[in-house]
Amino acid sequence: MLFKETLFVALTAVRANLFRSILTTLGIIIGVASVITMVALGEGAQAAMQERIQSMGSNLLTIVPGASQSGGVSRAEGQEMTPDDARAVKSACSVCSDVVPEMSRQLQVTYMDKNAQTNIVGTTPSYLTVRNFQLAAGRFFHNGEVQGRRRVAVLGYGVPSQFGIRPEDIIGQQIRIKSMPFEVIAVLAEKGQSGWNNPDDQILIPLDTAQFRLFGTARLRSITAQVQSPDAIDRAMSQIEKALRREHKLRPGKENDFSIRNQLDALETFQESQRIFRMLLLGIASVSLLVGGIGIMNIMMVSVTERTREIGVRKAMGAKRKVILLQFLIESLVLCLLGGALGIGLGSAAAVVMSKTLGWRLIITPASVLISFSFAALVGLFFGIYPAGKAARLDPIAALRYE
Repeated sequence: MLFKETLFVALTAVRANLFRSILTTLGIIIGVASVITMVALGEGAQAAMQERIQSMGSNLLTIVPGASQSGGVSRAEGQEMTPDDARAVKSACSVCSDVVPEMSRQLQVTYMDKNAQTNIVGTTPSYLTVRNFQLAAGRFFHNGEVQGRRRVAVLGYGVPSQFGIRPEDIIGQQIRIKSMPFEVIAVLAEKGQSGWNNPDDQILIPLDTAQFRLFGTARLRSITAQVQSPDAIDRAMSQIEKALRREHKLRPGKENDFSIRNQLDALETFQESQRIFRMLLLGIASVSLLVGGIGIMNIMMVSVTERTREIGVRKAMGAKRKVILLQFLIESLVLCLLGGALGIGLGSAAAVVMSKTLGWRLIITPASVLISFSFAALVGLFFGIYPAGKAARLDPIAALRYE
């Protein structure tokens, strides 16, 4: 019964100065809101990255031309990669189930009276399975069309919409790439954008068509090797490295002029950067919570001074020191919990708005809400101890005489 009465008195004191109480909790509100929003942003980005890696396959190796690096410093001159490199990799890698070369250019594409700038990718029929794509309509080109340098094209899911036509209606139609006619034979199923890369905004054509008819170069953008199992990745990387060094005639001791990227390594690097970013944001939010806690301690000190006579009356009527201490601790705790609740609401609303307006994926986790609310409560207890202790130590006679 005594606790209920103390709680009622504390809540009445907070409600009597409601506007001042809300202003006092601004630091807590801002700190908690920033924690909720930034953690939601980080969780969303990490989930999107994980889905992207899983959709491509965790057992993929990407070989790109260019010098290896150490500490951001280039250690070897880069060399262009060609389809001969892809054939060498496929021949030497015993644990690779397939190898896909890719060359690409940004070119203008025309359909009837409409045109768009999109990414043209020259590749092989294995691209569909290695990159884990599905077809929304039509068929993929085969090896005979690659060797025959046929002018056929497979559109990404988002390309037909740029021409104002449905995916199924563009099959069999003719488009022009760099003024060269191509027959559309398929449209890929929707994949979804991931960061700067949008797999739905690309057009796939046979590798030999791209090399000899459209681009006029044998330079590859990358080579993708699909390893039979994640356990064989290290062995595959070793075999690929030996094959390319032999193909590029690199002498022993000379640095590689190519890089082999592992999808799992990319995911681990991204997760590590996300952890560092999250810790930085939590540090900034903690400063805001600290400032809010100091503000609450300050207002509680003012409240003790304003209610000195009230404290004296309550002590004279038999209120014990622990009762006065509990009353002011509850007031401080209520202020912080109020700020925490408002901060959670504000942070969640900001996350939803950012997600809808900017198209970012945001995930609000129960853990972030619980941690933010608990931290707000700890701030209230920590910064309320001194004012509550000062109120509890007041001499009742001196308090009654206070003007």
